[in-house]
Amino acid sequence: MRLIHRLPLLQWARGYGGAVLGADLLAAVIVTIMLIPQSLAYAMLANLPPEVGLYASILPLVAYAVFGTSRVLAVGPVAVVSLMTASAIGPVVQAGLADPLDAAVGLALLSGAMLAAAGIFRLGFLANFLSHPVMSGFITASGILIAAGQVRHLLGVGGGGATLPEILPSLWGALPQTNPWTLAIGAGALAFLHAARRWGKRGLMRAGLPGWLADMLARAAPILAIAATIALAKALELGARGVALVGTIPQGLPRLALPGLSAELLVALAPAALLISVVGFVESVSVGQTLAARRRERIAPDQELIGLGAANIAAGLSAGYPVTGGFARSVVNDDAGAQTPAAGIFTAIGIALAALFLTPLLADLPQAVLAATIILAVLSLVDFRAILRVLDYSPRDFLAMAATILITLLVGVEPGISAGVVLSLVMQLYRSSRPHSAVVGQVPGTEHFRNIDRHRVLVWPEILSLRVDESLYFANSRFLEDRIAALVAEHPRVRHVVLMCPAVNDIDASALESLEEINRRLAESGVKLHLSEVKGPVMDRLHRSDFLRHLSGKVFLSQHEAICRLRRELGPDAAPEQEMGPGCRRDGVLGG
Repeated sequence: MRLIHRLPLLQWARGYGGAVLGADLLAAVIVTIMLIPQSLAYAMLANLPPEVGLYASILPLVAYAVFGTSRVLAVGPVAVVSLMTASAIGPVVQAGLADPLDAAVGLALLSGAMLAAAGIFRLGFLANFLSHPVMSGFITASGILIAAGQVRHLLGVGGGGATLPEILPSLWGALPQTNPWTLAIGAGALAFLHAARRWGKRGLMRAGLPGWLADMLARAAPILAIAATIALAKALELGARGVALVGTIPQGLPRLALPGLSAELLVALAPAALLISVVGFVESVSVGQTLAARRRERIAPDQELIGLGAANIAAGLSAGYPVTGGFARSVVNDDAGAQTPAAGIFTAIGIALAALFLTPLLADLPQAVLAATIILAVLSLVDFRAILRVLDYSPRDFLAMAATILITLLVGVEPGISAGVVLSLVMQLYRSSRPHSAVVGQVPGTEHFRNIDRHRVLVWPEILSLRVDESLYFANSRFLEDRIAALVAEHPRVRHVVLMCPAVNDIDASALESLEEINRRLAESGVKLHLSEVKGPVMDRLHRSDFLRHLSGKVFLSQHEAICRLRRELGPDAAPEQEMGPGCRRDGVLGG
């Protein structure tokens, strides 16, 4: 069973064949058609030769099929990771530590090793600290940067840059040098691809084609655009007219080899590899869990780390660059009916055949067509509605999201995601350091207790009931001390403080010391401290300390029991400040 857990291939491969094989083959054909132009385009985005994109789409798919747990996740080059790769390898190339390909290979190997190690040590939970608004903001900003950076290829001009302050002035200054042939090819390809994505399937179905065939032909639009523009480039000799072409692409499969990487290069790439690992894992797991939920399946995050790690190591050993699960390709794979990860293996075979036989045909492909493919793909990542939703729901989350977007756009990709990770952690610490707490009273006629600021409830001036809605630990223990001290000072008639703990899942050593201090201070003031609704595991830990022996009050099973017992101790003169309904009878049973 442990071997099956570590090698999911052994589970889904049992009894494989028949209808499942046919479904996987059909899905592989559709994804291969989609992946070929994407692989070439994303390699260009990463500032790498186009064949590297094909190489990164062969062995990584096989490795993930062996070790990954999602049945439909399509692993390969993606836009955001390609942008991060370009950002990471640029400085080391400029420093003379390696050429671009060696740097990309080293980045893939480092990222793969980090992911695999995190999976082995079950560290997948760490990705939860990267909040969704921050991740969404980073992806939106990356999509804007990618689209802006590709405009120069549509115009046929030079320039470039890694941030908007670098890209926009460069584009503005180069506008007079726009190549009209390049612009016509790029703009035409962009318009065609957009029309095919939006109306292609619907139009083909209206023409009488069955749904599955119309869908396949619509998704094959990038291949059609590539074929048509290659033919135009040859017929019109666009290369001689200043149109940038892809050029000769080496024919054949990548050579498997372990590159010679210096320690200095690995150290320089390590921070970027860590960021790529985090972003790639979060993106991949989000896609995998969403698609698994559709099928009533589940994925194992820690095993996903191992699967993605194996895919990146395979990319590094086969002259590729970092990969992860792509949203668009995975959705297509799912919609096409893929049943098992074997669809990924068949896709890898299709890409390998393309690398063997089709690359000579791509030499006359205009780079503007690949730029159009990238722009159309990444604009779907830009989600301004998500920004507005977060602003309406949580201004605090919006500030973190906006900061991530601005830093990414204005400073760079790595500072942007680094700031996002730091902001996610700071936000979590800030929230938990100021836990929500409420003074509660009894809802008339019930055994329920609710916030006095939100409900009409019964309260007694001699009893202060405080509900804490967070675990207690070092970051918020002093907050609780100050909160109780302030409340007791505001209510001089208080003789009992009941700390209501239904949401307290843990009390660490620092919080325990704070509780002991609260107990001591209250006792010196003639006030007893009580606890109610303490969870079993928390009580087990408290029993191992001296706190309960020194507690001035008692521990009650429920808040209702606490109020009934304490009212009896106070005697018949204890009356609620607002008599809004029956309270507790003398036997402790709710009246009415």
